[in-house]
Amino acid sequence: MNRLIIFLALLLSAGIAKAYEPRNFLQKKASLQQVKTMLVSKSEWIKYPAYTNREGWDKITGSLKEKIIEGGESCLTYTWKVVTASDYLEYERSGSRTAMENPFGSNNKAMSYLVFAELAEGKGRFINQKVNGVWYSCDMSSWVLSAHLPAQKSGRTLPDFNEQIIDLTSAELGSFYSWIYYFFHDEFDKINPVISARLKLTIQQRILQPYIERSDYWWQALSKPGVLVNNWNPWCNFNVLTCYLLMEDDIDKLSTAVYKTMQSVDEFINYVKEDGACEEGPSYWGHAAGKLYDYLQMLSNATNGKISLFDEPMIKDMGEYISRSYVGNDWVVNFADASAKASGNAGIIFRYGKAVKSDEMKQFAAYLVKKTKGKNEFSDTRDFFRTIENIITYDELNNTIPSLTSHPYTWYPKTEFCYMQNRQGFFIAAKAGFNNESHNHNDVGTFSLYADTIPFFIDAGVGTYTRQTFSSERYTIWTMQSNYHNLPVINGESQQFGAEYKARDVKFDPNKKLFSMDIAGAYTDTSAAQSWIRSYTLKEDALIIDDVFMLKNMRTNNVINFLTWAEPDISKNGVVLLQKSGTILQLKYDAGIFAIKKETIPQTDKRLTAVWGDNLYRFSLIAKKKQLKGTYQFVIKKG
Repeated sequence: MNRLIIFLALLLSAGIAKAYEPRNFLQKKASLQQVKTMLVSKSEWIKYPAYTNREGWDKITGSLKEKIIEGGESCLTYTWKVVTASDYLEYERSGSRTAMENPFGSNNKAMSYLVFAELAEGKGRFINQKVNGVWYSCDMSSWVLSAHLPAQKSGRTLPDFNEQIIDLTSAELGSFYSWIYYFFHDEFDKINPVISARLKLTIQQRILQPYIERSDYWWQALSKPGVLVNNWNPWCNFNVLTCYLLMEDDIDKLSTAVYKTMQSVDEFINYVKEDGACEEGPSYWGHAAGKLYDYLQMLSNATNGKISLFDEPMIKDMGEYISRSYVGNDWVVNFADASAKASGNAGIIFRYGKAVKSDEMKQFAAYLVKKTKGKNEFSDTRDFFRTIENIITYDELNNTIPSLTSHPYTWYPKTEFCYMQNRQGFFIAAKAGFNNESHNHNDVGTFSLYADTIPFFIDAGVGTYTRQTFSSERYTIWTMQSNYHNLPVINGESQQFGAEYKARDVKFDPNKKLFSMDIAGAYTDTSAAQSWIRSYTLKEDALIIDDVFMLKNMRTNNVINFLTWAEPDISKNGVVLLQKSGTILQLKYDAGIFAIKKETIPQTDKRLTAVWGDNLYRFSLIAKKKQLKGTYQFVIKKG
């Protein structure tokens, strides 16, 4: 069963698709031998001052210095938390990830505070606590999360000393501790040389050695080129690249590893559709396209700009997805497992925008900083590169004029996402696609509608991750089902999971602001759907939804479901009223064709209640008679 769970987890997260374009941008930039000649020394590419250069660190930390030091002071008496065997086993026993992740994450956060405080202050006050953290971390059997350990050959959630695997967290900690080694190994040696030696050996055993020896980690996509991958690929590869650049002095071994990361990251770029949209949604952008930026920036730094993709239009489009998917007031388009509310890391958005020459991204980042009133200053996580770069660019970002760029529409023809806006404050996001996208929901043809930046017709998102989320039970979770998206139930059938369940004949007319598709292919043959054309037309005063269908037979009446944040008022025949924060919408339907019912969906999951509160609502329009073909229309207006 554990092996099945892992298989399904990887299948769901990787998303196998038929479209695959072997662009291989990075490999076209340089061969292995060329990489060897392009790599520069650490002293050339690392622009940060040495730990002992107090003037340099004062300049970098600037006005943030005292705040950074305060963070470290809060951890001077921190008690390092033991991650017990029971904590790891809880994932097998109850499906809980947090039992292991909470104490582990607490330790890692404390280390990040201590590291940056010592770099900022430079008086040695935080060194002993950092040594405690380093020593404890090296004593752990693994840096891999319990939820990811079943990828071991044992299939179990206790770290197996016979095998080292690389996951998101182990790779990130490898990178973090490589930077700690780079800055502090001389200081550690003054205490006892075994500290640095132990740390270097641990990074070698957990990251450098397994990465170069293995090509079968699913996220590498090297053993089966063409299999599509998600954010794991650039996230892990960036951190592995960092480890090698900081820890490996043998040029042959270093260039071989760097080139291998280039081959692997090319697989991610090949996976992403040419239009640059992120299938995983804005919540994952920071570790998908955002991590790709980090990787490309690090690679460019290490080769003195000789290997760079920042002039590729697709890379720019991948970046601007994050600004295009922002609705306003922290609300974002949240297809797949993304949260409906996400502000984004202003620093990474800003630097990405600088690299690809996107004023839109830079001004959006400045808007986020202004909106959060300085709370989005810098990261306080183990992501060393982002944190230090956020600190360095802090003043420049804060001096950038903030702006939100408004576009009448954004059309992603390959990913089949469509966003449209009008002057009445409507923002509609709709999708076609297929039901094996990364972090997939069965949601071909669904839409979300915002009015005055307020979500009215919604995608709930996803609850707290558990073992069930990435297992054979995934589609028993209500948030994953088409019945809880804004979609029809055809002949009693909902949509199904699988790459073969997809939209057909997808069209977008920008002049008419008309987005349409045949969603019949997202349902099984038992639905008897010959065609079901769902179309969205955005007028200046209304959103019009049309369903034109043909069925081979009819067993039961069709149902059209709508998921809402506001409680629907269905007291008036043919009209559904929705009111939220002073804005009122009405959906008009033909009461001669449909009966209506509504239900309350209580929310108990903390991840969902943090966004939506205690309740969501679904109203269902139930066809009064069986029809083999017909047309349904729904008109949504303000007022």
